[in-house]
This record gives sequence, C-alpha cells and structure tokens, in this order.
Amino acid sequence: MKIIGGPASQLLASRTARALGTEPALCEFNSFPDGELYLRIAEETENENVTLIQSTPTDSDLVALIQLIDACEGAAKINVVIPYMGYARQDKKFKPGEPISARAVARCINADRVFTINIHEKSVLGHFPCPAEDLDAAKLLGEYIATLSLENPLLVAPDAGAQGLVKNVASDLGFACDYLQKTRLSGDTVEIKTKTVDVTGRHIVLVDDMIATGGTMAESIRMLRGQGAADVYLACVHPVLARNAAIRLFNAGVKDIIASDTLEKAESRVSMAPLIADALKGL
Repeated sequence: MKIIGGPASQLLASRTARALGTEPALCEFNSFPDGELYLRIAEETENENVTLIQSTPTDSDLVALIQLIDACEGAAKINVVIPYMGYARQDKKFKPGEPISARAVARCINADRVFTINIHEKSVLGHFPCPAEDLDAAKLLGEYIATLSLENPLLVAPDAGAQGLVKNVASDLGFACDYLQKTRLSGDTVEIKTKTVDVTGRHIVLVDDMIATGGTMAESIRMLRGQGAADVYLACVHPVLARNAAIRLFNAGVKDIIASDTLEKAESRVSMAPLIADALKGL
C-alpha cells in the first residue's frame, strides 16, 4: 500500500507509513503565479492500492485532496483519510437558501473508502459516495493524559453533548467524569459549574472534539479555577485554535493544551498514526 500525504498532513502521513512499515510517497506541492495549486505525485500509482491522508482545514487543502485523488486515477484502490474535515459542522440548512456544505464537500470525494476522525457530525458520513467510517481518537487521548500523572484527575465535558467523548477517553483508565452545566442567574449573569462533582483541589482536564476560537473554553477555565480547581488542562482531537485562541486560553489560566495531529500544530502531542494504521490493516 502506498501512503501519500497531502500538504496539510505531511507529518501524520509519514508517521502512519512508519507504523505500517513503509515510506510515504514523495509529492511536489507548489502554486502557480495566479495562486492556483500545482501538485505531482513523484511515484507510480498505476494499479497500486493507495491511501491519501489529507486534512481539509482550508479551501485550498480541499482542492489539494481532490487533485490528489485525480492524480491517482489509475490506482487499483483509493482510500482517503480526512483526519480533520472542514465544513463538517454545516450538516443541515439553518436558514433558507443555505447549502449543506458538509454534503457538498463529501460528494467531491471520489474514492473507494473514506475514513474520518471524530467528525463533528456523524450524519455527514452518509453523504460520501462510498463507504465511510469515523475513527475514534478517545483511547489515544486517554493514554496520553494517563502519562501526565495527575493527582485525582477529573475529566470534564464542556456540555452534556460531549459526555460520550469524555467517557470514551476515560474508559479503562479509572478517571472520574462530569460535564459543565450553565445556569442563568440573571439577565446578564451565567454560572458554569460541573454537574455533580466538586472540583476543589482537583486537576481538571476539559475534553472536547475541537477547540476553535477558545472563547467558551476560556470562560470555563476561569470559572473552574475560581471554584478551587488545582490546575485546568485542555484536551481536544482537533486543535483549530483560530486567531488568538491559544493566547486567550493561557491568559485564562490553562495549564497546558493537549491535542492530536489531525491538524499539525505546536499543541499536537498525540499522533493518530496508530489509529489510522490499524484501520488500514483491517481492510
């Protein structure tokens, strides 16, 4: 199997190839003077089983993935791994006249099989024109958190909807779990507290699938520290961390930000390569 990494997922593709005992195929990535993308796969893919690994946080990254798929037209089989899929949050029409952007993007992926990682809405998987499977990063995140040797840790979801991910992260590790609940005290005052567990003196790990602007998380960190938490960590699968999110979170008092390499950022401590490699071995 040939592993080919797109421009947004070079490290993850290389790590996945190593986990499979092979080397990633070399590619050229460039831009024309007018800004259009140019790429070339420098190895033969004719009649090969090919796996493309490319996150799509930007429009140009999506175009690069589409180009990679087209460049592999002679391959015997094309698997596409989209560790972070842009537009996945637009999974329905919120206002008349809007597109279902996640559906529009999914329909562009002409492959034999697609893998995503903790996609924001699993209903999006049904829009791909081929079998699609969502992989769960929870176990790998949990294993990394366990290496931090936190005393009496409490894993906390930012809301009730994220409880499933938090429980999966804590699975088999014996960590306590809870979630944050917002209570409106007045017209302009909101209290954010853990639902059942007292945070006083405990190491808290806030866990979510992604951190975008960090605004809600920053407020949650301040409130948890104000309620006596010893330290507050953030753990997420997808570190979008748009604009000044990291600074905002550290100003709020976060101890550290732990993320995976679905998006390759400075905070990406946990590699998804073993997860992807295991899925590919099972084909």
